[in-house]
This record gives sequence, C-alpha cells and structure tokens, in this order.
Amino acid sequence: MKLIETFKSPNFNERVVNQQLSYLILHYTAMESCKEALEHVCDKKNKVSAHFLVSKNGDIFYLVDIKKRAWHAGESYWKGLQDLNSSSIGIEIDNSGHHIYNEDYNHLQIESLCELIKKLSVDFNILSKNILGHSDIAPFRKIDPGEKFPWQKLNQKKLSYFPKIYTKNVEHESNKTETNYEYKDNQYALSMLGSIGYDTRNVSVNDNKFKLLIEAYQRHYRQSNITGEIDRETIILIEEHYKDMLT
Repeated sequence: MKLIETFKSPNFNERVVNQQLSYLILHYTAMESCKEALEHVCDKKNKVSAHFLVSKNGDIFYLVDIKKRAWHAGESYWKGLQDLNSSSIGIEIDNSGHHIYNEDYNHLQIESLCELIKKLSVDFNILSKNILGHSDIAPFRKIDPGEKFPWQKLNQKKLSYFPKIYTKNVEHESNKTETNYEYKDNQYALSMLGSIGYDTRNVSVNDNKFKLLIEAYQRHYRQSNITGEIDRETIILIEEHYKDMLT
C-alpha cells in the first residue's frame, strides 16, 4: 500500500497524554473534487484536517502524522470521551456528500480504504467495533459518511461491526405480523444507545435530538430506511447491538 505524502496539513497539535488511540473515524469530504478537499485541509486558516484522505481512484494521501492530533472530529462524544481527536485516526473519503452530488462510493476507493483500515487496525490494535462514522460520534450535527457508505463491505472483510442479527434474523423477524411483535419503547432504545456509546446526554424521547440520534444509527446500521423513528427492524438491531457490546 503506497501512501502519497506530497500534501501535508498544518492543522494538528499534540494528542492528550495517556489517552489511548482506539478509534478510526470515517468522513466524507463534502467537496466537489479531491483537489479541492486537499487544498482545504492543507490551508491553515480552515483549522480542519485528517490523517488520511482516500481519493476516488484509490490514492491514499497521508496528511498528518498519526502520532499527532488531527482536527477532524470536532465537538464529539463516544463512550464518555469528548476529545475523540486525541483517541482516533481520521480518514476522509473523496465524496461530495448529500448537499452536492450525493454520489455512490466507488470500488477503487473502498478497496484502498479497506487496505488502509486493515493496516491501521493491526498496527494500533483497533477493534472492529471502534470503526465509526462521523455521524456516530456527532449525531446532532453531522451525517457523514452517509447512508451510501458501504459498511456491509467492511463488515464482510471483518473490518467493522454489524449486529449479528442483521444477517441472521432480521428477515425472520420482519415476517412477523404487527400484532404479535412486542415493540420496546423509545426510552429503552435510548438507554441501549447510551450503553453502546452514543451521546444520549440531555436527550428526551420527545425532542428532535432523539430523532437525529435514531437517524444516525439508521444511517450506519439500517441504511434502507432513514426515518428517525423506532420501528421493528431498528429496535431489533439496537437490542442485538447492545447485547453484543456486553460480551
């Protein structure tokens, strides 16, 4: 795997001492071209960066030394951590995102991304459950890498986590009628999401933050239906996810 080091971002500082590097955070660039994205993260005045950027043709740009704290996560939260920049590696993926072309990710860049994730996971002992999207750690303000990101491809390569029930039991459960399936209430879902790692602080099941939280979960784990509402499949996935995190 070849890393391109012709672009370097000045936007970094030192990681917090004694904070373990445990997470990979995936982003999309939300810009029209890789060139524009590279120029943006390498401009000091923008105060944003990532350790890597994967282009559409599969090139991997190494922008910030992994030992340093790149500025990619912003205001974020996961499992009680509020400085995800210090405990994570940030990877930008060349994709215009929802607000421009909303294009699919292509095969070349996903293959390169998988190679990169595999290497980083081995080098830094990063668990598959700790490969997250920006929207997982900032669900109230971010939606990247979006519902078009192929999490299942990563899962097939054992590079990311999916609830076991996603491939084993959802079809069976979905065949049940509405009347003989017992829905768990929203408060139960909120509690489980907090245990999984999501930011549930000051979230009420009656407010818009709860809807954004459910959308973030669906954007990663139930991409076929991003509604922000608890339904049968979503609650099954959350419950199995919660159980898996206990083991």
